[in-house]
Order: sequence, then structure tokens, then C-alpha cells
Amino acid sequence: MTSTQRHHVVLVSPNGEPQGIAEKLEAHQQGWLHMAFSVMLFRCNANGEREYLLQRRAADKYHSGGLWTNTCCSHPKQDEPIAAAAKRRLYEELGIARPLNFMMGPWFEYRAELGNGLIEHELDQVIACEVNRVDMILNPDEVEDCRWWSESEVRQAVAESPERFTAWFEQVLTRIHAMVELPTASQI
Repeated sequence: MTSTQRHHVVLVSPNGEPQGIAEKLEAHQQGWLHMAFSVMLFRCNANGEREYLLQRRAADKYHSGGLWTNTCCSHPKQDEPIAAAAKRRLYEELGIARPLNFMMGPWFEYRAELGNGLIEHELDQVIACEVNRVDMILNPDEVEDCRWWSESEVRQAVAESPERFTAWFEQVLTRIHAMVELPTASQI
């Protein structure tokens, strides 16, 4: 049994009410709506431009391998608060253990066919967190690479080569941008 098959996701109704659990792989094969979260760590550089910490998923992940995406995304366990799940997965994937001050953002539903007979259908909560720096130890089973991208760089890359990014990434980026205001010139 692979690690994917042992993990479960929380199935939900479109309004977020839990409907039970299912094996993660089966939920993705059937396209069942399940709970998820997407974390984006960000900072402002010396020029006042926002930068995002993106990860490139490990190439051998069962879906979306080798694609760039937000800092961390995953699924809460049954009865696990979203913020606790986000902190757990940031540590498991990136080795980030420092306390983080999360801004809990909006929920959105999306559905995307990923290939290999897999369908991502999630009710996803967006989470933002401003950091100046983070220490990381990448888990190679989860993450191939991780680096800071300026907002202009990531927007250009998404526009020119959307196939380099996960199916949900642009929706997360749009919601993060709406959640987080840049400082005005007088605040820098």
C-alpha cells in the first residue's frame, strides 16, 4: 500500500459541511469534493515588490509532479483545524518550524482534470503569511525545489507558461493578492 492510499481526505458538501472521509487516491479518482488548504508565504523586497515563496512539487508525486505551486497545499485530517494542518504540512514538506501568523482567507471550490484519470475537486481555504525569512529543510519526497519569486516574475511566468504551474495555483495567487495589501510608499 502506498502512502497516498493510506491517507484520507475529508469529503464535504459545497457549503463545507463534512460528509465523511475517503482514501485520498480514491477521492481523486472519483472527483469527490474534499477539504483542502493552500498556504502562501510572502514578503516585500527592498523595492517594495511582493515576493512569494513557491515550491516545485517532487517529480514523482502522484499528480502535478514537477510543477510550481504555492508554498504548501494539502488536506486536513478529520477533525483537524485548518491552521494546525497548515503548520503540520509546512513542517512535513519544507521543514518550516517557526511560529507563523496566518491570515485565514476565503474558501473557493475548483475542479480540474489532472491526467492519469485523476480529478482534483477541492473546497480550498487560502492562507497567507508574511515572513521576512524562513529556514527550510526540503523533504525530497514532497518538494523538488523552493524559491522566492517576485510578483511580476510569477505573473509573467503564469501568463507565458501556465503549464509550468499546478491547476489551482493561479486561483490561489489571485485570492492571495486580494487578501494582502502592499504598503504605500510612505510606509516603506
